[in-house]
Amino acid sequence: MLYYLFRWLDQLDFPGAGMFAYTSFRALMAVILSLLISSIWGDRFINLLKRKQITETQRDPSIDPFGVEKKGVPSMGGIIIIVAILIPCLLLGKLHNIYMILMIITTVWLGSLGFIDDYIKIFKRDKKGLHGKFKIIGQVGLGLIVGVTLYLSPQVVIRENIEVRKPGQEMRVVHDEENIKSTKTTIPFVKSNNLDYADIVAFMGKHAQTAGWILFIFVTILVVTAVSNGSNLNDGMDGMAAGNSAIIGLTLGILAYMSSHINFAGYLNIMYIPGAEELVIFICAFVGALIGFLWYNAFPAQVFMGDTGSLTIGGIIAVVAIIIHKELLIPILCGIFLVESISVILQRGYYKLGKKRHVKQRLFKRAPIHDQFRFPLSDVEPGCTVKFTKPDHLIHEAKITVRFWIVTIVLAAITIITLKIR
Repeated sequence: MLYYLFRWLDQLDFPGAGMFAYTSFRALMAVILSLLISSIWGDRFINLLKRKQITETQRDPSIDPFGVEKKGVPSMGGIIIIVAILIPCLLLGKLHNIYMILMIITTVWLGSLGFIDDYIKIFKRDKKGLHGKFKIIGQVGLGLIVGVTLYLSPQVVIRENIEVRKPGQEMRVVHDEENIKSTKTTIPFVKSNNLDYADIVAFMGKHAQTAGWILFIFVTILVVTAVSNGSNLNDGMDGMAAGNSAIIGLTLGILAYMSSHINFAGYLNIMYIPGAEELVIFICAFVGALIGFLWYNAFPAQVFMGDTGSLTIGGIIAVVAIIIHKELLIPILCGIFLVESISVILQRGYYKLGKKRHVKQRLFKRAPIHDQFRFPLSDVEPGCTVKFTKPDHLIHEAKITVRFWIVTIVLAAITIITLKIR
């Protein structure tokens, strides 16, 4: 809204109004504003949650190896993150931009889904929360909306990168002058680093392009569902999901800026995406909101984000990656989320396999994998064998969290390096 106001003022030659035309200025303002909202208003919101007794008993000192009591800690703190994202975007973003619209829809959609889940857990006293199938339906529904919108919207275009070689000169990259609809995406570590979904279904002849978009929509649904669930599983320790997501978000912000800047896109030999600069504004608000939330969520947590936050931040990461055609980099960038999800799948599969043979067995002491480092072997039910028992010593959750952040930083660096290592 402020963007349109200052754009009008700039036409009237109002001093300083032209600054709102710069992506960098609006991005920095978004960071500052989201930080202030999540840190200052967040404190008041936490006190409100305490007064209303909207709390969740996450851990009891009788079972925690370090005796950390977390009774009566407010939950549903993800509302702080959502509000701190939406306000800067509504004030500073171009609200007619299709990418900004999609990101706002994603935030509200998954925020509402997570809110319903938390509401059932806290107010209905049902620890299972919203049934898993309804969560999947919600995630699939969002993936379908995003995929179909990107297919149908005339604003969703790219300019392909073209290599130009002249005798006696180095090869340089330019971009086609025409904006085109494309099902191309970026694949890592490959010299010609674009993969066209339409090429995968080339056997369909003249219908290959349409089939390519259908395949793209299925990939979108898969990525949105997988990343939002991975983020949800990662939210098991103080500051874990917020810190990892802030690092991932910062990386996506860099990639979005490079893709939206025609000169940088040409230098890196990646596709140019007109209009993607608005994602930089959104990501800056996203990262600022998470860092502000960490002020209260870092160990020992004063508030938990709940599914309201964890499902939302995972969905945001997924949709941004899809919009900038970097969804195939997700297994690298979100490697922590991937490992957390795989550990749960393996744990359940291994347990069910033993159940068929009437044997109590587990692959890990606990899953997701971050709990493997925090709980002792004695915590496992009597008579149950455990395949992987290391480490023998217990690690404090604050140290586990920081180490997971470090791993995510390394994965983020590798993700950016893929733009040059081919």
